[in-house]
Amino acid sequence: MFSLSSKTAMLSIFVFLLSIPYTVLSLTLLNLLRLPTPLSGPAYLAFDSNGEGPYTGSSDGRIFKYEGPRIGFTEFAFTPANRSKSLCDFTTDQRLQSICGRPMGLTFNQRTGNLYIADADNGLFFVGPNGGPATRLACSADGVHFNFLAGLDIDQGTRNIYFTQASSNFKLRDLSSLVSSKDSSGSLFKYNPRTKKATTLLRGLSVAAGVAVSKDGSFVLVSEFLGKRINRFWLRGPKANTSETFLVVKGTPHSIRRNSRGEFWVAVNRILGPPPPPTPPMLALGLRVNEQGQVLQEESFALAYGVEAVSEVQEFNFDLYTGSLHVPYAASFRP
Repeated sequence: MFSLSSKTAMLSIFVFLLSIPYTVLSLTLLNLLRLPTPLSGPAYLAFDSNGEGPYTGSSDGRIFKYEGPRIGFTEFAFTPANRSKSLCDFTTDQRLQSICGRPMGLTFNQRTGNLYIADADNGLFFVGPNGGPATRLACSADGVHFNFLAGLDIDQGTRNIYFTQASSNFKLRDLSSLVSSKDSSGSLFKYNPRTKKATTLLRGLSVAAGVAVSKDGSFVLVSEFLGKRINRFWLRGPKANTSETFLVVKGTPHSIRRNSRGEFWVAVNRILGPPPPPTPPMLALGLRVNEQGQVLQEESFALAYGVEAVSEVQEFNFDLYTGSLHVPYAASFRP
């Protein structure tokens, strides 16, 4: 049941939606894909080359695969490899994340079937198509250890892996302090599977939460959650190794995911009214953006998330799939 304050916040959402001329209000909520109780936080999602999934990380450090509505999520993989199941399975203690793992960004290499994982506390990993214990690829870049990894994407042509560090000063468990800070210690990294080295492409980002490679591999987008913008880092062409502002966002952008047409879906949250303690009510949105940085579509996910924040919006087989750090389920929608 909704409390009076929740009902007021929900009413504010719908009034707000009606004031946005290019918001499409035609999404149908198909399903809530629930993690095993008491797990939560399916923040990022991935689908394999067979169209199976979504796969997602959870608050106890495991990666789960969705097997359909009758079976639900089943364990697929875990980080780090020496994770203790007796200590970690079903834990809700964030202080154990360095021991139990906390998978965030996930992306499959569509040729090999390997799943690549940005673990918030433990580094960059991969696991084979059959799952199980993941192998760590990198725990530092340019001699500096990772602190709070977040988004991840793969250039399916070059096989280079691009991933972000939200902050070098805060951990995921310090998220509330990070959000209220003016931190700008985030980074964008590249991992080269041939040289087996991670290098830094961009520094000074205000909570780098999401990353996506363009369809032709000429650039990569990276979001700044606190900076309220998306940057474009050029990988090839006359602007190679330079960056520019791609899109200024009304709200806080989280993950970025490219669809099959070469457009991008950006997960965005907007604060509704003055922030009551402990956190303000959020309007969870998805923006569909083209390669020129033009917003083509805006969708609300309030039907699934109420006033909670969304961290991932991904288009797969023309449906939209969403994830959040703050709830125990992912969701699927149909236009």
